[in-house]
Amino acid sequence: MGKPRASRGGRTTIRDLAARAGTSVSTASLVMNGTWERYRITRTTADRVRTAAAEIGYAPNPRAQALRTRRSALAGMIVPHHRNRFFAGLAESFEARARDLDLVPIVVSTQRDLATEQAVARTLVAQEVEILILAGTEDPTAINRLCRASGIWCVNVDLPGPEAFSVVSDNRNGANHLTARLLAHGEGPVVFLGGREGEYATEERVAGFLAACDAAGRARADIRILRCGYRADDACIALSELLDAGPFPPALLINSITAFEGFASFWQAEGSRIGRPNLACFDWDPLAACLPLPIIMLRQNVEALIGACFDRFAADGDETGGLMLIPPSVALDRLDDTQSPHP
Repeated sequence: MGKPRASRGGRTTIRDLAARAGTSVSTASLVMNGTWERYRITRTTADRVRTAAAEIGYAPNPRAQALRTRRSALAGMIVPHHRNRFFAGLAESFEARARDLDLVPIVVSTQRDLATEQAVARTLVAQEVEILILAGTEDPTAINRLCRASGIWCVNVDLPGPEAFSVVSDNRNGANHLTARLLAHGEGPVVFLGGREGEYATEERVAGFLAACDAAGRARADIRILRCGYRADDACIALSELLDAGPFPPALLINSITAFEGFASFWQAEGSRIGRPNLACFDWDPLAACLPLPIIMLRQNVEALIGACFDRFAADGDETGGLMLIPPSVALDRLDDTQSPHP
């Protein structure tokens, strides 16, 4: 077996070692920092990693080792809120992965308030957390720079930024798939509902939505984009205005689970007027299966999103401005159902 190509300016990295040993980055890191026995890693695997390290001349990065031996053994995460499965799932996965590295996880919600985000970040940096993950932070640049200046490893999840490595869902392809499925189930107007104008995730999903509409030959006159934000009440208001303006569209792509909650409230009040539109949602909640409506929902892979953050941390991979896309998966698909689950 040939020696792997050295990464990042000629230095062999933990990722090269993992590839040579045939293990995950996390496993290779745990072996090299001497904590492998705590995590059910077999001696055979540990020996294989150490042998591979000798073969390729791998030596642990001093800065990465210092990060693991100094500071406070704390790992920080900032989220907008805990109200939906996506952010709650990110937080839960973060806590599990942090504990795997003997770090104490701290998760703080900021209600998408910029001043609160920055105040929390300053506090966590002052506590010398070993890693700080920013989930759903619309403009993470200032916090990314603060962490870099303080020598703290920082990564953006869900919404990217140019000053740190970012891990996000594949919003464009996911929305494209949902829209194509919607359009295959009938003609007529189609609506994109929710999100914020200029926000990365929203605009990527809009791009995927429009690409699918173009591929299906839908006229732009039959396409509506309603970026009404993330609050359920705002989605409900936007839908009420849509209904008042004319016939209700037969197909909707809903940008988030909170916007979907707004649709559910609206449908409960106006269901007799709008019938059974085909629905797609770029988020998932199992309770949606109880609605007597044709629907398809994607689940964002929170485990892979967080796993990529910690793998990069273990590898001491900086890659400022780098972007990793994690594909979502279909969690519920009842677009083909012709009968309601509950009469």
